[in-house]
Amino acid sequence: MQDRAEDPPPLDRPGIALRYICAVLPMVFYGVVLVAIVSRDHDRLVPALVDVGLGVIGLMLMRWRRHRPWPIALATALLTVYSTTAVGPAQVAYVSLGTRRRWRQFIPVAVVSWLALAARSSWTGIGQATLVSVVTGTAVLGGLTVFSLYLRGRRDLAVSQREAELAEEREQSRRIEQAKLAERVKIAQEMHDVLAHRISLVSMLAGGLAYRTDLTAEETREAAMAIQENAHQSLNELRTVLGGLRHGGGLEPPQPNLADLDALFDEVRAAGQQVEVDDTVDDRELLPTHTGRHAYRIVQEALTNARKHAPGSRVRAELGGRPGDGLRIRVSNPAPSGTSAGPGGRLGLVGLAERTQMAGGTIRHTVQNGRFILDARLPWEASHCDSVGDRG
Repeated sequence: MQDRAEDPPPLDRPGIALRYICAVLPMVFYGVVLVAIVSRDHDRLVPALVDVGLGVIGLMLMRWRRHRPWPIALATALLTVYSTTAVGPAQVAYVSLGTRRRWRQFIPVAVVSWLALAARSSWTGIGQATLVSVVTGTAVLGGLTVFSLYLRGRRDLAVSQREAELAEEREQSRRIEQAKLAERVKIAQEMHDVLAHRISLVSMLAGGLAYRTDLTAEETREAAMAIQENAHQSLNELRTVLGGLRHGGGLEPPQPNLADLDALFDEVRAAGQQVEVDDTVDDRELLPTHTGRHAYRIVQEALTNARKHAPGSRVRAELGGRPGDGLRIRVSNPAPSGTSAGPGGRLGLVGLAERTQMAGGTIRHTVQNGRFILDARLPWEASHCDSVGDRG
């Protein structure tokens, strides 16, 4: 069985310290046993010193167990034939090799570890104590094997979770890009009829000036002003779609604008949604067509979000502004706790952000005092004709 990740993840300092503690504790235990033995039999001093020396060597070899897992695990296992204090480092190296799950290396080391256990237990002869030692050591070895496989399973699970999170992030980015592209296409399709209408008006008015010789000075001036105003509006419409890509598809009918908001509010009220409106927009007849359309779509999407995430609650829509100050839109509704956006959620807000940005405005959404608030600002410049009238 081939692993998906050959190298284990790096360890932090607490992780390294924990592994050395696991190796040192058995060394301390067996060291205490050796001290007790030597205190009763001084002739065992030299073998005890050899035992401890081999244990220290095993502890030093642990430093390379992650880079050379198989040689270190095999070497420390062989040390346990002569050294009881080397059991701790050998067990840590054994578990480290087991987490790699390389069976051609792991199984031979497991066999060598068991044979070393049997050999160490039979140094003083074979008896009941030897049998107990071998059985206990075999149980410990089996437990370490299961533990190493458990650690590898957890590591694989963590890797899978990270891969799933990355895949979800990539999918969410793809959905957001698709939402932006779809919004650009929709805006480009909405603007086509308006641009064609205004350009045809400019062409007709210019043709009238070119071929009609019976116009008075005042009529000529009015026609020129109309051409100028339509050209200005056409440029405003064009700015909103620059950079957008338009693919093939049928044209949509003329889109609603700010004047259609009353009908929208009546429609949603008839469907059961509670909407409170505070409309203080001045000179709404001077609002550019594209700005009114964006405002309509923003309010429409905000009401839709309220119906989805706070059904049955009261929604407050506030509109204000005037030429030169911009158009302000603020829609708020209660924000129930524990509501999840769900798959593909928040893409409506992404589309509104894209639409508002292309219109040259700003939009933000937040939760304050238990209410979700959508706040948009759209530019609304005073027209050239208004400026002339003000000066007159």
